[in-house]
Amino acid sequence: MGLDLINGIPAHVLFVHIVVVLVPLTALALILCAGLPSTMRRFGLALPVLALVSLISVPVATSAGEWLEGHVDSNAMVRKHIELGDGLLPWVIALFLLSAAVWWSYRRAVHRTPDAVGTTSTVALPLRVAAVVLSLIVGVGAGVQVYRIGDSGAKAAWRDGYSAAAHSDGG
Repeated sequence: MGLDLINGIPAHVLFVHIVVVLVPLTALALILCAGLPSTMRRFGLALPVLALVSLISVPVATSAGEWLEGHVDSNAMVRKHIELGDGLLPWVIALFLLSAAVWWSYRRAVHRTPDAVGTTSTVALPLRVAAVVLSLIVGVGAGVQVYRIGDSGAKAAWRDGYSAAAHSDGG
């Protein structure tokens, strides 16, 4: 039994906000840390920790979403949202693995050449280029997937729940 309701509100609606903030933030941090040793020096262990929290948040939101799925009418929009949501975990696993690898390779390079911290020679250029390219691919992919999931979820939730024209309150 998981957290299904929080203060009477479906937990999924609250948990997705963690995912929507942390996954793109992790992607941006990863890209910056992979490309800029000075940024990696400032982030340190925070990079893989941020990626781990992002990774944990996805199954939490998904689990709460599975509960919510059983409590809403199923239609094509809901099914599309579920399908897209199921595709986020591999992206976030990749974000975590790359974040851990970037952090580890930076720490390893610092321990080998402590005087070179923050210089371009800290991590070998081909390795850093590969890390930047992979980080861009995975970071952009994760960000796009988060956007697509959020867009489909908003459409499923709000398709009949608002009017583009303001309602008069009769006053």
